[in-house]
Amino acid sequence: MEQLFKQISPEELCNNFNIFNLVGKDFFAVTAGNHEHYNSMVGSGGGFGLLFRKPNVWCTIRSDRYTLELIEKEQKFTLSYFFDEYKQKMLFLGNKSGRDSKKMEEVELTTIKTSSGNISFEEANLIIECKLIQITTPGLDDFYSKEAKEWLNDTYKSTSDYRKYVFGEITHVWVKK
Repeated sequence: MEQLFKQISPEELCNNFNIFNLVGKDFFAVTAGNHEHYNSMVGSGGGFGLLFRKPNVWCTIRSDRYTLELIEKEQKFTLSYFFDEYKQKMLFLGNKSGRDSKKMEEVELTTIKTSSGNISFEEANLIIECKLIQITTPGLDDFYSKEAKEWLNDTYKSTSDYRKYVFGEITHVWVKK
């Protein structure tokens, strides 16, 4: 791990990366589990900030996703960011379930274990390790803007479409050397 990546502080993320690109444009994988059994999915949306005076990330995950089950079980996860050349591999992670397949063996990415035991990939250019803080399900009454309510009404056609907001304290940040 240390041969490929160097550790930076969470505060240095803003110096090295555009935070809005990280959550809005860049491809990233959310990975949870342990070295014997793990799963990844494509992340979409989220943010960075402070929660309980600690640097945090949050992301949205559909309530029926297998990766969410593993996050709840292990109470830790990684966000791994990739350059555009890995787009097809990322789409593969988003289009196939790991619950009933061996997609992690099929995806053409090289698994690595961080020094704290989390799972990520050699091909990533940024790895953020997180400790689970909270998982919450927002309801329609939690939103006040017309746009947000319309988006929720359009998106939440069935209970399997519901998104959970997953908050994680950033414990380590690694950038490719």
